[in-house]
Amino acid sequence: MGNNGTKGGNDMSKCGCPGSMTIDRRDEGSVQASTTEKVASQLRQWPIQLHLIGPNAPYYQGADVVLTADCVAYAMGGYHSEHLKGKAIAIACPKLDEGQDIYEKKITAWFDEAKINTLTVMIMEVPCCGGLSAIAQRALAAAERKVPVKVIVVGLDGEIRQEQWLTA
Repeated sequence: MGNNGTKGGNDMSKCGCPGSMTIDRRDEGSVQASTTEKVASQLRQWPIQLHLIGPNAPYYQGADVVLTADCVAYAMGGYHSEHLKGKAIAIACPKLDEGQDIYEKKITAWFDEAKINTLTVMIMEVPCCGGLSAIAQRALAAAERKVPVKVIVVGLDGEIRQEQWLTA
């Protein structure tokens, strides 16, 4: 065990951000899927990166939208079927992406112009990821139209740790 409580890998906890620590779960075994069938993608649009999307694109009009931190879909084995199916999407990284003021404007445009139905913000449990829900909160406060916004916090093991509704 490294002094950050993880097995193997480099000890990156000295970087300052707990989200940068190394985790190695190879020794814990992995759960095998009970089927050998190919799992269909639920992605219905392109582009998906928040910097690249047009908030008024047809697939956002009146949609249920999921705004997902980049790492969430990798952590959750059932992300496509459980969270993406039937929804429009945008992805972003609150730690690495620049120009986050643009993100707030695009989310506000979802609320007021695209008239989205709901917004679900999915983030990882690491502190760095909380910035994405803060951006959504500011966009909701700035919007004229109030839309239900749920924040889902996902653990490093892919399990949901917390769900909460934001208020404007």
